[in-house]
Amino acid sequence: MKGRTPPTVWANDHIQIIDQTLLPTEVKIIEIRNAAQAVDAIQRLAIRGAPALGAFGSLALVVALDEVQPSSLAEATSRLEQCRTLIGDARPTAVNLRWAVDRVIDRATNSASDLASLRTALIREAHAVAAEDEAACNEIGRLGHELLREASVIGTHCNAGRLATAGTGTALAPMYAKAEAGEPLHVLASETRPLLQGARLTAWELDDAGIDVTVVPDGAMASTVLSGQVDAYIVGADRIAANGDAANKIGTVGHALASREAGIPFYVAAPTSTIDIGLASGSHIEIEQRDAVEVHEIRGSRLTPKGVAASNPAFDVTPNHLITAIITEAGVLRAPFKDSIAEAVSRVRGS
Repeated sequence: MKGRTPPTVWANDHIQIIDQTLLPTEVKIIEIRNAAQAVDAIQRLAIRGAPALGAFGSLALVVALDEVQPSSLAEATSRLEQCRTLIGDARPTAVNLRWAVDRVIDRATNSASDLASLRTALIREAHAVAAEDEAACNEIGRLGHELLREASVIGTHCNAGRLATAGTGTALAPMYAKAEAGEPLHVLASETRPLLQGARLTAWELDDAGIDVTVVPDGAMASTVLSGQVDAYIVGADRIAANGDAANKIGTVGHALASREAGIPFYVAAPTSTIDIGLASGSHIEIEQRDAVEVHEIRGSRLTPKGVAASNPAFDVTPNHLITAIITEAGVLRAPFKDSIAEAVSRVRGS
């Protein structure tokens, strides 16, 4: 699976990421050297995808701490508490970001005895978050591959691949596994308006890996599914409630409804870190409302009449009864999701 795709996020003395807003026309690596740059990268979607945000946010804590050059452990701890919300809440819907930031801060501060040990602990825990996500992607790929062995035409929405994780992806990981196994595979990637993550990102990384991919307009995907041209559908998630309701990129619900009507499986693939066990249902998930300019314009070119309003919710919530199974590193979870999710989370995180 050789291609031109570098890692989504990596770090030396500072953080480096692919600026995903420029894909597919330009592969540009940008450097993140302070907290403001990190928050800007998150909010303008230079880095995106729930698991990738967790890995990035963890590393951003280190550069945010180095930025202020604290003179005492108390000053450093205070800075990290500022970053708990500054970085952790930079995007509200994806749970991995705040989960990872809280985890890294809590474990590092609880184990540190001085400034040097605090910084070392931050780096160690940040790398652990990324390593665990990479391992989770591998297992999701393995389990998803088993479920999709007989599927040769697979639909997906938004981008849940290498660009969205620290590994091979969530929803795209089984596709990479099928390709590596030499199995027939044709991916239908919905364009994912208004920011076109499917057309720009999913199509780019799959093509880069040599996987046959076709971009389908969002409005054409339901009829494509209903006409029998799709064997299975698989998407990622940014937050999953305790009952299995799953928030993903806006438009996902329509694909789930079409899949149910067509009688094909609709899978959600995500690590257990994306599960928010504290939310009883998807009705409690905060939906990020983004700037209307993303609907009005594409790269500076106006699409709508001036003076016309635009709504721009970034996510929707697919109800659990439309989901065939949730593929996690802890196993394939099926209904009743409240029970299977509770068991999986308890196994991974401890009771």
